[in-house]
Amino acid sequence: MLDAALSSYGAQVVLASSGDENHPPENIIDGKKETFWITTGLFPQEFIIRFPDNMKILTVSIHSYNIKRLRIEKSTSDDGDHFEEVAGTEFEHIESSLQANDVSVNVSNATHLRFVILSGYDHFVSEHKVSVES
Repeated sequence: MLDAALSSYGAQVVLASSGDENHPPENIIDGKKETFWITTGLFPQEFIIRFPDNMKILTVSIHSYNIKRLRIEKSTSDDGDHFEEVAGTEFEHIESSLQANDVSVNVSNATHLRFVILSGYDHFVSEHKVSVES
């Protein structure tokens, strides 16, 4: 199983709707659950991951805190425009540990994935790790 959403594989976070210098969006794809990106504002919040090649994607695994509703969209263009929704889900609220959710997307090809955090269980949410099974 290849995790296509790792910076070591060539994936990049090309957009994040908010930023904190101590918790940059690149932490999402470093492969570690200890590092994270934190939102710094109102909802919705989003980030976009670009892959080095066109990818077939089966499942997206998300490790986070306080995300309530999330939408995942894909783009097949090289410049990451014209997104279409591939999954939407609501996460269970967990107080003392990371939310760990697998979302089946079964996308035949994608150059970018956009994650839109529609709402949270708190004012701030954190995204610790995204894994993409291809």
